[in-house]
Amino acid sequence: MNKNMLMTALLTTLGMSSITHAGDFDTDPTYLAFRDKMVQQYQFSPLELDNLFINVHLKPNILAIMAKPGESKEWYDYQPQFVTPATINKGLVFKASYANALSRAETTYGVPEEIILGIIGVETGFGGHKGSFLALDALSTLAFRDTRRPEYFKDELAELLVYCRDAKLDPLTIKSSYAGAIGYPQFMPSNIVKFAVDFDNSGTTDLINSPIDAIGSVANYLATHGWQKGKPIGYRAKYEGTDDNLVIAKDLSQPRPAKELFDLGLTPISAPVAPTDLVNGVRLMGDTGPLYWLTYPNYQVITTYNRSRLYATAVWQLGAAIREKSKILIAPELDASKTP
Repeated sequence: MNKNMLMTALLTTLGMSSITHAGDFDTDPTYLAFRDKMVQQYQFSPLELDNLFINVHLKPNILAIMAKPGESKEWYDYQPQFVTPATINKGLVFKASYANALSRAETTYGVPEEIILGIIGVETGFGGHKGSFLALDALSTLAFRDTRRPEYFKDELAELLVYCRDAKLDPLTIKSSYAGAIGYPQFMPSNIVKFAVDFDNSGTTDLINSPIDAIGSVANYLATHGWQKGKPIGYRAKYEGTDDNLVIAKDLSQPRPAKELFDLGLTPISAPVAPTDLVNGVRLMGDTGPLYWLTYPNYQVITTYNRSRLYATAVWQLGAAIREKSKILIAPELDASKTP
């Protein structure tokens, strides 16, 4: 047996590939420290992890995307990406296909089906765009190369590995967004562990292939984060003052009595906002100038899914548009001109 054959046999005996260093991270000191943590904290074996990470690769395009996310746009550019006739029509089809699950989720968790639809629609176009990156590539790129939140992505990478081990899934088959979000609702791995539910009663929780599990999981997430059943999300407002920075919320978790905002010039256009209601002022830039809303705590709950106010408003508007169009299909005489 020559030297090459001997080396191949030795590597095979050790359960290793002859392309031990084919990955982009498996000899990286940052990965090695991560590997040690996984061994100590989660009882993985070093060899198990090394054999996995020889298949994991750096994705420079992810770093470029993260440097300029979609939420850096203004509302007039952001809104047309998500609240479109095509997406609304897909939402109607999805709503009709999973009407029972949506109704059951609303009854179980108190979250309106239109908000569940809005989130799944904005996240993945109702399952049409679940992500094309290997989740391991995405999370490793951000954990070992991104300089802004590496510890967060290391934690998510660890959660993915633990989740796949416990669910007996091959992590090399899990696709995600560029940020490592998975399935119809684009849950990060830690949120799959904490908030995903087996809503179709199949015995497993599958956000990638089960729209029904996704519906229940989105509702469970929002309910757990404080959704107030039967309460409004917000209303369009107008501003008549000299400095709208005085009425725009810096922290959505700290609403103010509406009367304070009324006195400063931010008032509802035509809505039952009581002076004692706790609300926030929200401003987004439309194509002809600023647009204003008075929003309730449920709006802030949507931002726990994604901190962007652009995102929360798109979810809200898409859900409302699907609701209104479904009414038109049932009763054409209804007025569909009202939008949030």
